[in-house]
Amino acid sequence: MLREIKFEAKTDEEALDYAANELKIDKDKITLEVLEETKGFLGIGRKALYKASYEFDLVAYAKDYIDSILSGMGITYQIEIRSNDEELNIAIESSDNPLLIGKDGKCLDALLTLLKVYVSRLTDDSVMVGLDIGGYRANRKRQLEVLATKTAKEVAKTKIEVKLKPMNAYERKIIHEKLADWRDVYTESEGEGADRALVIKPKK
Repeated sequence: MLREIKFEAKTDEEALDYAANELKIDKDKITLEVLEETKGFLGIGRKALYKASYEFDLVAYAKDYIDSILSGMGITYQIEIRSNDEELNIAIESSDNPLLIGKDGKCLDALLTLLKVYVSRLTDDSVMVGLDIGGYRANRKRQLEVLATKTAKEVAKTKIEVKLKPMNAYERKIIHEKLADWRDVYTESEGEGADRALVIKPKK
């Protein structure tokens, strides 16, 4: 992938220092290009518009980042990464899966948040980042889709809305999408923060 920034500087050295700081990358990995230049009088007051860029392997960077976290925890694991220009999906298997997943997937969610922040700093492109540990998210998705279908049938039959227990945004989205095309029910999120929950309501 390619990342680049444009900015003004007085000298090449100043430009490299600025780019290295902004891009969080070593100077020797940066390609510097002068787009426009104002020379000033007798070399004084020179200003230039620079473009600094560097190419990187997103998969390698993401793997190194995960390695640094899990190795620091003393965890032995296997990792599989699948990616394209728009998505980066990481699957981890470890004998310490329960520890990495945490109660209700909270540790997994925290690791995913860290990974998303890291990737967002690497590239300005919009990249969807996914992380699963021990198949937890895949299994959880199936469970939520079954719950959504069962509850929606109940609501459609009784015409009484049902409020599910609080869920994170990822889990609420799964149920929203599962029921999006249903003719008899619709979904709404209610509450704030950790108490935000999904309500399945009958259509009138």
